[in-house]
Amino acid sequence: MARRRTKKRTHVGVANNGNPTTSKPVSANQVARAPKSMVIRIGAGEVGPSVSQLVKDARLMMEPGTAARLKERRNNKLRDYVTMAGPLGVSHLMLFSRSETGNTNMRLAITPRGPTLHFHIEKYSLCKDVRKALRHHKGGGKEHLSPPLLVMNDFISPASDEETTIPRHLEQLTTTVFQSLFPPISPQSTPLLSIKRVLLLQRVKTTDGTYLLQLRHYLITTKRVGLSRPLRRLNAAEKMLNSQKTGKSRKGALPNLGKMEDIADFIIGGDAGEGYMTDATSGSEVDTDAEVEVAEITARKVLNRNQREREREEKGNSRHSGHNGVEKCAVKLVELGPRMTLRMTKVEEGVCGGKIMWHERITKTTEEIKRLDKVWEKRRQDKAVRQKVQKENVEKKRVLKGGKTEEEEDDEPVDEWDSEGLEGDAEMELNEHLEEAGEWEEEQEEIAAG
Repeated sequence: MARRRTKKRTHVGVANNGNPTTSKPVSANQVARAPKSMVIRIGAGEVGPSVSQLVKDARLMMEPGTAARLKERRNNKLRDYVTMAGPLGVSHLMLFSRSETGNTNMRLAITPRGPTLHFHIEKYSLCKDVRKALRHHKGGGKEHLSPPLLVMNDFISPASDEETTIPRHLEQLTTTVFQSLFPPISPQSTPLLSIKRVLLLQRVKTTDGTYLLQLRHYLITTKRVGLSRPLRRLNAAEKMLNSQKTGKSRKGALPNLGKMEDIADFIIGGDAGEGYMTDATSGSEVDTDAEVEVAEITARKVLNRNQREREREEKGNSRHSGHNGVEKCAVKLVELGPRMTLRMTKVEEGVCGGKIMWHERITKTTEEIKRLDKVWEKRRQDKAVRQKVQKENVEKKRVLKGGKTEEEEDDEPVDEWDSEGLEGDAEMELNEHLEEAGEWEEEQEEIAAG
Protein backbone atom coordinates (compact mmCIF):
# COMPACT_ATOMS: atom_id res chain seq x y z
CA MET A 1 0.00 0.00 0.00
CA ALA A 2 1.35 3.40 -0.97
CA ARG A 3 2.34 5.76 1.81
CA ARG A 4 0.21 8.85 2.14
CA ARG A 5 2.03 12.11 1.48
CA THR A 6 2.23 14.59 4.33
CA LYS A 7 2.03 18.27 3.49
CA LYS A 8 5.05 19.79 5.18
CA ARG A 9 4.63 23.43 4.16
CA THR A 10 1.01 24.23 4.97
CA HIS A 11 0.51 21.81 7.90
CA VAL A 12 3.45 22.76 10.09
CA GLY A 13 1.20 24.23 12.76
CA VAL A 14 -0.97 21.10 12.88
CA ALA A 15 2.03 18.80 13.25
CA ASN A 16 3.48 20.94 16.02
CA ASN A 17 0.34 21.02 18.16
CA GLY A 18 -0.84 24.38 16.91
CA ASN A 19 2.51 26.12 17.36
CA PRO A 20 3.99 26.97 13.95
CA THR A 21 7.18 28.39 15.43
CA THR A 22 8.54 25.07 16.66
CA SER A 23 10.90 23.10 14.50
CA LYS A 24 10.20 19.64 15.90
CA PRO A 25 6.79 17.96 16.13
CA VAL A 26 5.37 17.30 19.57
CA SER A 27 4.94 13.62 20.33
CA ALA A 28 1.85 12.12 21.94
CA ASN A 29 3.82 11.15 25.05
CA GLN A 30 4.95 14.74 25.59
CA VAL A 31 1.37 15.98 25.29
CA ALA A 32 0.16 13.29 27.72
CA ARG A 33 2.92 14.14 30.23
CA ALA A 34 2.17 17.87 30.17
CA PRO A 35 0.62 19.01 33.48
CA LYS A 36 -3.11 19.73 33.44
CA SER A 37 -5.07 21.50 36.12
CA MET A 38 -8.59 22.18 37.33
CA VAL A 39 -9.43 25.52 38.97
CA ILE A 40 -12.51 24.88 41.10
CA ARG A 41 -14.65 26.92 43.46
CA ILE A 42 -15.86 24.83 46.37
CA GLY A 43 -19.40 25.80 47.35
CA ALA A 44 -20.52 27.35 44.07
CA GLY A 45 -23.37 29.34 45.59
CA GLU A 46 -21.61 30.43 48.77
CA VAL A 47 -18.30 31.98 47.71
CA GLY A 48 -19.77 35.19 46.29
CA PRO A 49 -19.29 37.03 42.99
CA SER A 50 -15.76 38.31 43.73
CA VAL A 51 -14.32 34.86 44.41
CA SER A 52 -16.19 33.47 41.39
CA GLN A 53 -14.55 36.10 39.18
CA LEU A 54 -11.18 35.33 40.80
CA VAL A 55 -11.64 31.69 39.78
CA LYS A 56 -12.31 32.74 36.17
CA ASP A 57 -9.20 34.94 36.16
CA ALA A 58 -7.11 32.10 37.60
CA ARG A 59 -8.34 29.78 34.83
CA LEU A 60 -7.31 32.35 32.24
CA MET A 61 -3.90 32.57 33.90
CA MET A 62 -3.43 28.78 33.90
CA GLU A 63 -4.35 28.32 30.23
CA PRO A 64 -3.90 26.38 27.99
CA GLY A 65 -3.46 23.36 30.28
CA THR A 66 -6.62 23.85 32.32
CA ALA A 67 -10.37 23.26 32.08
CA ALA A 68 -11.37 26.78 31.00
CA ARG A 69 -15.13 26.11 30.76
CA LEU A 70 -15.62 23.97 33.85
CA LYS A 71 -19.10 24.27 35.37
CA GLU A 72 -19.53 23.57 39.07
CA ARG A 73 -22.77 22.60 40.74
CA ARG A 74 -23.86 23.02 44.31
CA ASN A 75 -24.15 19.28 44.88
CA ASN A 76 -20.65 18.56 43.52
CA LYS A 77 -18.22 17.32 46.15
CA LEU A 78 -14.44 17.26 46.17
CA ARG A 79 -14.53 13.49 45.69
CA ASP A 80 -16.26 13.96 42.32
CA TYR A 81 -13.38 16.04 40.95
CA VAL A 82 -10.73 13.70 42.38
CA THR A 83 -12.48 10.70 40.78
CA MET A 84 -12.57 12.36 37.34
CA ALA A 85 -9.01 13.67 37.57
CA GLY A 86 -7.53 10.28 36.66
CA PRO A 87 -9.49 9.58 33.44
CA LEU A 88 -9.06 13.18 32.26
CA GLY A 89 -5.32 13.25 32.97
CA VAL A 90 -5.56 16.11 35.48
CA SER A 91 -2.43 16.43 37.61
CA HIS A 92 -3.24 19.48 39.78
CA LEU A 93 -6.31 20.79 41.58
CA MET A 94 -6.55 24.46 42.56
CA LEU A 95 -9.47 24.87 44.98
CA PHE A 96 -10.90 28.24 46.02
CA SER A 97 -13.27 28.49 48.96
CA ARG A 98 -14.64 30.97 51.45
CA SER A 99 -15.06 30.30 55.15
CA GLU A 100 -17.97 31.33 57.36
CA THR A 101 -15.92 34.22 58.76
CA GLY A 102 -15.31 35.60 55.24
CA ASN A 103 -11.71 34.44 54.73
CA THR A 104 -10.77 33.38 51.20
CA ASN A 105 -8.60 30.26 51.00
CA MET A 106 -6.81 28.40 48.23
CA ARG A 107 -5.68 24.77 48.21
CA LEU A 108 -3.18 23.41 45.72
CA ALA A 109 -3.18 19.60 45.48
CA ILE A 110 -1.38 17.08 43.29
CA THR A 111 -3.48 14.13 42.20
CA PRO A 112 -3.91 11.33 43.01
CA ARG A 113 -1.67 10.96 46.08
CA GLY A 114 -1.03 14.55 47.17
CA PRO A 115 0.42 16.49 48.91
CA THR A 116 -1.91 19.44 49.46
CA LEU A 117 -0.76 22.99 50.24
CA HIS A 118 -3.21 25.26 52.09
CA PHE A 119 -2.97 29.03 51.58
CA HIS A 120 -4.85 31.94 53.04
CA ILE A 121 -5.39 34.71 50.46
CA GLU A 122 -4.47 37.87 52.30
CA LYS A 123 -5.25 40.23 49.40
CA TYR A 124 -6.26 39.83 45.79
CA SER A 125 -7.10 41.99 42.78
CA LEU A 126 -9.13 40.90 39.78
CA CYS A 127 -8.11 41.36 36.16
CA LYS A 128 -10.67 44.13 35.64
CA ASP A 129 -9.21 46.06 38.59
CA VAL A 130 -5.70 45.77 37.15
CA ARG A 131 -6.92 46.96 33.74
CA LYS A 132 -8.55 50.01 35.29
CA ALA A 133 -5.34 50.92 37.11
CA LEU A 134 -3.24 50.79 33.92
CA ARG A 135 -3.15 53.67 31.47
CA HIS A 136 -2.55 51.50 28.41
CA HIS A 137 -3.62 47.93 29.08
CA LYS A 138 -2.99 45.13 26.60
CA GLY A 139 -4.18 41.59 26.14
CA GLY A 140 -7.05 39.77 24.56
CA GLY A 141 -4.94 38.25 21.80
CA LYS A 142 -3.24 34.90 21.36
CA GLU A 143 -0.99 35.14 24.41
CA HIS A 144 -2.98 32.42 26.23
CA LEU A 145 -2.32 29.75 23.59
CA SER A 146 1.02 28.87 25.22
CA PRO A 147 1.83 28.37 28.92
CA PRO A 148 3.49 31.21 30.83
CA LEU A 149 7.10 31.37 31.91
CA LEU A 150 7.31 30.67 35.66
CA VAL A 151 9.74 32.94 37.52
CA MET A 152 10.31 32.18 41.22
CA ASN A 153 12.26 34.77 43.18
CA ASP A 154 13.89 34.43 46.60
CA PHE A 155 12.79 30.82 47.15
CA ILE A 156 14.94 28.59 49.33
CA SER A 157 17.42 26.43 47.45
CA PRO A 158 18.99 23.24 48.86
CA ALA A 159 22.31 25.06 49.39
CA SER A 160 20.89 28.02 51.36
CA ASP A 161 21.29 28.35 55.14
CA GLU A 162 18.24 30.50 55.85
CA GLU A 163 16.30 29.65 59.01
CA THR A 164 12.50 29.78 58.94
CA THR A 165 9.66 28.45 61.04
CA ILE A 166 8.67 26.13 58.20
CA PRO A 167 10.83 22.98 57.87
CA ARG A 168 13.34 23.07 55.04
CA HIS A 169 12.02 19.98 53.26
CA LEU A 170 8.54 21.53 53.16
CA GLU A 171 10.00 24.72 51.69
CA GLN A 172 11.59 22.66 48.93
CA LEU A 173 8.31 20.76 48.51
CA THR A 174 6.48 24.06 47.94
CA THR A 175 9.01 25.01 45.26
CA THR A 176 8.59 21.65 43.53
CA VAL A 177 4.78 21.84 43.57
CA PHE A 178 4.74 25.26 41.90
CA GLN A 179 7.35 24.21 39.35
CA SER A 180 5.21 21.22 38.34
CA LEU A 181 2.24 23.44 37.45
CA PHE A 182 3.61 24.19 33.97
CA PRO A 183 5.62 22.16 31.46
CA PRO A 184 9.41 22.59 31.74
CA ILE A 185 11.12 24.90 29.27
CA SER A 186 14.25 23.80 27.44
CA PRO A 187 16.46 26.70 26.26
CA GLN A 188 17.69 24.63 23.30
CA SER A 189 14.32 23.56 21.89
CA THR A 190 11.73 26.07 23.15
CA PRO A 191 11.13 28.82 20.55
CA LEU A 192 11.44 32.36 21.84
CA LEU A 193 8.23 33.52 20.19
CA SER A 194 6.14 30.98 22.12
CA ILE A 195 6.89 32.67 25.47
CA LYS A 196 4.38 35.52 25.71
CA ARG A 197 3.53 35.63 29.42
CA VAL A 198 5.32 35.58 32.76
CA LEU A 199 3.96 34.25 36.05
CA LEU A 200 6.01 35.77 38.88
CA LEU A 201 6.12 34.29 42.40
CA GLN A 202 7.91 36.52 44.87
CA ARG A 203 8.69 35.11 48.32
CA VAL A 204 8.62 37.80 50.99
CA LYS A 205 9.74 36.98 54.52
CA THR A 206 7.78 38.49 57.39
CA THR A 207 8.90 39.51 60.86
CA ASP A 208 7.42 36.46 62.59
CA GLY A 209 9.52 34.00 60.53
CA THR A 210 6.84 33.00 58.05
CA TYR A 211 6.67 34.21 54.49
CA LEU A 212 4.16 35.51 51.96
CA LEU A 213 3.91 34.61 48.29
CA GLN A 214 3.11 37.48 45.95
CA LEU A 215 1.68 36.26 42.65
CA ARG A 216 1.77 38.49 39.57
CA HIS A 217 0.83 37.79 35.96
CA TYR A 218 2.46 39.79 33.12
CA LEU A 219 2.38 40.04 29.35
CA ILE A 220 5.72 40.32 27.53
CA THR A 221 5.82 43.14 24.99
CA THR A 222 8.75 44.14 22.77
CA LYS A 223 9.54 47.36 20.91
CA ARG A 224 12.33 48.20 18.50
CA VAL A 225 14.96 50.58 19.82
CA GLY A 226 16.77 53.21 17.75
CA LEU A 227 13.94 54.01 15.35
CA SER A 228 12.27 57.39 15.20
CA ARG A 229 8.67 57.69 16.24
CA PRO A 230 7.39 58.39 12.68
CA LEU A 231 9.16 55.27 11.40
CA ARG A 232 7.70 53.29 14.23
CA ARG A 233 4.20 54.49 13.35
CA LEU A 234 4.72 53.61 9.71
CA ASN A 235 5.89 50.14 10.70
CA ALA A 236 2.80 49.63 12.88
CA ALA A 237 0.55 50.87 10.06
CA GLU A 238 2.17 48.44 7.62
CA LYS A 239 1.59 45.53 9.99
CA MET A 240 -2.03 46.53 10.41
CA LEU A 241 -2.60 46.76 6.64
CA ASN A 242 -0.89 43.42 5.96
CA SER A 243 -2.80 41.55 8.64
CA GLN A 244 -5.66 39.55 7.18
CA LYS A 245 -7.57 38.85 10.39
CA THR A 246 -8.29 42.42 11.53
CA GLY A 247 -11.41 43.69 9.85
CA LYS A 248 -11.62 47.03 11.66
CA SER A 249 -9.03 49.81 11.84
CA ARG A 250 -7.89 51.23 15.14
CA LYS A 251 -8.17 54.98 15.64
CA GLY A 252 -4.79 56.66 15.28
CA ALA A 253 -3.06 53.63 13.77
CA LEU A 254 -2.62 55.23 10.33
CA PRO A 255 -0.68 58.53 10.24
CA ASN A 256 -2.46 61.52 8.68
CA LEU A 257 -0.42 62.73 5.70
CA GLY A 258 -3.15 64.87 4.13
CA LYS A 259 -1.56 68.23 4.96
CA MET A 260 1.97 67.23 3.90
CA GLU A 261 3.50 67.57 0.48
CA ASP A 262 6.10 64.81 0.87
CA ILE A 263 6.71 61.81 3.10
CA ALA A 264 9.99 63.47 4.14
CA ASP A 265 7.98 66.13 5.98
CA PHE A 266 6.53 63.40 8.18
CA ILE A 267 9.82 61.56 8.72
CA ILE A 268 12.13 64.55 9.22
CA GLY A 269 9.63 67.26 10.13
CA GLY A 270 10.35 70.92 9.43
CA ASP A 271 12.97 72.63 7.31
CA ALA A 272 15.87 72.03 9.68
CA GLY A 273 14.85 68.51 10.60
CA GLU A 274 13.90 69.42 14.16
CA GLY A 275 10.99 66.99 14.01
CA TYR A 276 13.19 63.88 13.83
CA MET A 277 12.69 62.42 17.29
CA THR A 278 13.92 59.19 18.81
CA ASP A 279 13.84 57.83 22.35
CA ALA A 280 17.24 59.37 23.01
CA THR A 281 16.35 62.87 21.70
CA SER A 282 12.81 63.03 23.10
CA GLY A 283 14.00 63.90 26.60
CA SER A 284 12.62 60.71 28.16
CA GLU A 285 14.86 58.42 30.16
CA VAL A 286 15.92 55.30 28.32
CA ASP A 287 16.17 52.09 30.32
CA THR A 288 19.11 50.32 28.72
CA ASP A 289 18.87 47.36 31.11
CA ALA A 290 15.67 46.21 29.37
CA GLU A 291 17.30 46.17 25.91
CA VAL A 292 18.21 42.84 24.36
CA GLU A 293 19.60 41.81 20.99
CA VAL A 294 17.55 39.27 19.07
CA ALA A 295 17.80 37.83 15.59
CA GLU A 296 15.56 39.52 13.09
CA ILE A 297 12.54 37.30 12.38
CA THR A 298 11.08 37.46 8.88
CA ALA A 299 8.74 35.26 6.89
CA ARG A 300 10.62 32.91 4.57
CA LYS A 301 9.54 31.17 1.40
CA VAL A 302 10.88 28.11 -0.39
CA LEU A 303 13.74 29.07 -2.72
CA ASN A 304 15.32 27.25 -5.62
CA ARG A 305 19.05 26.68 -5.98
CA ASN A 306 19.81 29.93 -7.84
CA GLN A 307 17.87 31.99 -5.34
CA ARG A 308 19.66 30.31 -2.42
CA GLU A 309 23.05 31.07 -3.95
CA ARG A 310 22.05 34.69 -4.56
CA GLU A 311 20.84 34.99 -0.97
CA ARG A 312 24.10 33.49 0.30
CA GLU A 313 26.07 36.09 -1.65
CA GLU A 314 23.93 38.89 -0.30
CA LYS A 315 24.46 37.64 3.25
CA GLY A 316 28.21 37.68 2.70
CA ASN A 317 28.08 41.26 1.44
CA SER A 318 25.89 42.38 4.30
CA ARG A 319 28.30 40.75 6.80
CA HIS A 320 31.13 42.87 5.43
CA SER A 321 28.94 45.98 5.48
CA GLY A 322 28.12 45.48 9.19
CA HIS A 323 24.48 44.28 8.95
CA ASN A 324 24.29 40.91 10.70
CA GLY A 325 20.50 40.51 10.97
CA VAL A 326 20.40 41.42 14.68
CA GLU A 327 18.12 44.14 16.02
CA LYS A 328 17.77 45.74 19.43
CA CYS A 329 14.45 45.40 21.21
CA ALA A 330 13.22 46.85 24.47
CA VAL A 331 11.36 44.32 26.62
CA LYS A 332 8.50 45.58 28.78
CA LEU A 333 6.09 43.74 31.07
CA VAL A 334 2.43 44.74 31.12
CA GLU A 335 0.40 43.33 34.01
CA LEU A 336 -2.62 41.22 33.09
CA GLY A 337 -3.82 40.12 36.51
CA PRO A 338 -4.92 38.65 38.80
CA ARG A 339 -2.84 39.61 41.82
CA MET A 340 -2.74 37.46 44.93
CA THR A 341 -0.88 37.58 48.21
CA LEU A 342 -0.76 34.08 49.72
CA ARG A 343 0.24 32.88 53.16
CA MET A 344 0.80 29.16 53.65
CA THR A 345 -1.10 27.81 56.65
CA LYS A 346 -0.94 24.02 56.40
CA VAL A 347 0.68 21.12 54.50
CA GLU A 348 -0.92 17.69 54.52
CA GLU A 349 -0.48 14.34 52.83
CA GLY A 350 -2.98 13.07 50.31
CA VAL A 351 -5.59 15.13 48.50
CA CYS A 352 -7.22 17.29 51.20
CA GLY A 353 -7.58 14.41 53.63
CA GLY A 354 -4.31 13.03 54.94
CA LYS A 355 -1.87 13.36 57.79
CA ILE A 356 -0.94 16.96 58.62
CA MET A 357 2.77 17.48 58.02
CA TRP A 358 2.91 21.09 59.23
CA HIS A 359 0.48 23.63 60.64
CA GLU A 360 1.02 27.34 61.13
CA ARG A 361 -0.67 27.67 64.53
CA ILE A 362 -0.60 24.14 65.95
CA THR A 363 2.65 22.55 67.14
CA LYS A 364 2.95 19.04 68.56
CA THR A 365 5.56 17.32 70.66
CA THR A 366 7.54 14.28 69.58
CA GLU A 367 5.32 11.93 71.59
CA GLU A 368 2.15 13.34 70.02
CA ILE A 369 3.66 12.97 66.56
CA LYS A 370 4.54 9.30 67.25
CA ARG A 371 1.04 8.66 68.57
CA LEU A 372 -0.50 10.19 65.43
CA ASP A 373 1.80 8.14 63.21
CA LYS A 374 0.52 4.97 64.87
CA VAL A 375 -3.09 6.10 64.32
CA TRP A 376 -2.49 6.76 60.62
CA GLU A 377 -0.66 3.47 60.21
CA LYS A 378 -3.62 1.63 61.74
CA ARG A 379 -5.97 3.46 59.37
CA ARG A 380 -3.89 2.38 56.37
CA GLN A 381 -3.91 -1.24 57.53
CA ASP A 382 -7.68 -1.19 58.08
CA LYS A 383 -8.19 0.30 54.63
CA ALA A 384 -6.04 -2.43 53.04
CA VAL A 385 -8.08 -5.12 54.85
CA ARG A 386 -11.38 -3.58 53.70
CA GLN A 387 -10.19 -3.44 50.10
CA LYS A 388 -9.14 -7.10 50.24
CA VAL A 389 -12.50 -8.19 51.68
CA GLN A 390 -14.40 -6.17 49.07
CA LYS A 391 -12.39 -7.75 46.26
CA GLU A 392 -13.09 -11.27 47.59
CA ASN A 393 -16.82 -10.50 47.83
CA VAL A 394 -16.89 -9.27 44.25
CA GLU A 395 -15.18 -12.48 43.08
CA LYS A 396 -17.69 -14.64 44.98
CA LYS A 397 -20.66 -12.84 43.43
CA ARG A 398 -19.17 -13.22 39.98
CA VAL A 399 -18.68 -16.98 40.45
CA LEU A 400 -22.25 -17.44 41.78
CA LYS A 401 -23.64 -15.70 38.69
CA GLY A 402 -21.76 -18.12 36.46
CA GLY A 403 -19.15 -15.71 35.29
CA LYS A 404 -15.39 -16.08 35.23
CA THR A 405 -12.90 -14.72 37.69
CA GLU A 406 -10.40 -12.02 36.78
CA GLU A 407 -7.56 -14.58 36.58
CA GLU A 408 -9.51 -16.74 34.10
CA GLU A 409 -10.36 -13.68 32.02
CA ASP A 410 -6.70 -12.69 31.90
CA ASP A 411 -5.65 -16.21 30.82
CA GLU A 412 -8.29 -16.39 28.08
CA PRO A 413 -6.74 -15.78 24.63
CA VAL A 414 -7.94 -12.68 22.84
CA ASP A 415 -9.05 -13.10 19.23
CA GLU A 416 -7.14 -10.94 16.81
CA TRP A 417 -8.90 -8.68 14.39
CA ASP A 418 -9.74 -10.16 11.01
CA SER A 419 -7.54 -8.52 8.37
CA GLU A 420 -10.33 -8.78 5.82
CA GLY A 421 -12.83 -7.04 8.06
CA LEU A 422 -16.51 -7.17 7.18
CA GLU A 423 -15.78 -8.55 3.69
CA GLY A 424 -14.23 -11.71 5.18
CA ASP A 425 -17.26 -12.21 7.47
CA ALA A 426 -19.67 -11.85 4.55
CA GLU A 427 -17.68 -14.36 2.47
CA MET A 428 -17.73 -16.89 5.31
CA GLU A 429 -21.52 -16.60 5.66
CA LEU A 430 -21.93 -17.06 1.89
CA ASN A 431 -19.80 -20.23 1.92
CA GLU A 432 -21.84 -21.70 4.78
CA HIS A 433 -25.05 -20.96 2.89
CA LEU A 434 -23.73 -22.67 -0.27
CA GLU A 435 -22.62 -25.71 1.71
CA GLU A 436 -26.06 -26.13 3.26
CA ALA A 437 -27.73 -25.85 -0.18
CA GLY A 438 -25.33 -28.39 -1.71
CA GLU A 439 -23.87 -25.94 -4.21
CA TRP A 440 -20.40 -25.72 -2.62
CA GLU A 441 -19.05 -28.75 -4.56
CA GLU A 442 -19.91 -27.10 -7.91
CA GLU A 443 -18.21 -23.92 -6.78
CA GLN A 444 -15.08 -25.90 -5.85
CA GLU A 445 -14.97 -27.51 -9.32
CA GLU A 446 -15.31 -24.10 -11.01
CA ILE A 447 -12.55 -22.65 -8.83
CA ALA A 448 -10.25 -25.65 -9.59
CA ALA A 449 -10.94 -25.34 -13.34
CA GLY A 450 -9.93 -21.68 -13.22
